[in-house]
Amino acid sequence: MIAMYKRLTTTPTPLEMAARELVQAQRSKLEAESALDYAYSMVEYNTQRIERLKVRLTELKGETA
Repeated sequence: MIAMYKRLTTTPTPLEMAARELVQAQRSKLEAESALDYAYSMVEYNTQRIERLKVRLTELKGETA
C-alpha cells in the first residue's frame, strides 16, 4: 500500500516517462494497423460488390430487352 502511494505521489523520472510513452506509441500503432486492416477489407468488399452489381445489372438489362 505504501509503495503504491509513493508511486502515485512521486514525479516519474525521464526514463520512466520515456518508457511509458514508448508503450503508448506501440499501442497506438497497433490500433492504427487494425484500423488499416479494416479499411483495406472494406475497400475490397465494396470493389467486389460493385463488380457483382455491374454483372447483375447487365443480366437484368438483357432480360428486359
